[in-house]
Amino acid sequence: MAPQHGPRRARIAFSVSAAKQLENITSEAEIHALDRALVVVSVDPEVGEPIPGDSSGPRLRQYVDDVERVRLVYWVTALKSVVVVAFIEV
Repeated sequence: MAPQHGPRRARIAFSVSAAKQLENITSEAEIHALDRALVVVSVDPEVGEPIPGDSSGPRLRQYVDDVERVRLVYWVTALKSVVVVAFIEV
């Protein structure tokens, strides 16, 4: 019997500003909370709410996890294979 695989996850990439924010996170609890939020978004990139704006740039979305107190602003590539995180708030 062939092994069962779960749904394919989108790859997570960080904008330059989000990467800098990531460097400033030192708390293990904050890292754990952020990791959980990133997994949620990678499994279902449409989970976040669309952020209203013009259509000249990428369509931004916002995912907020009130339990873990994490907010991610991100966009999804056209093929939905990569999620680019633009802003991190933990």
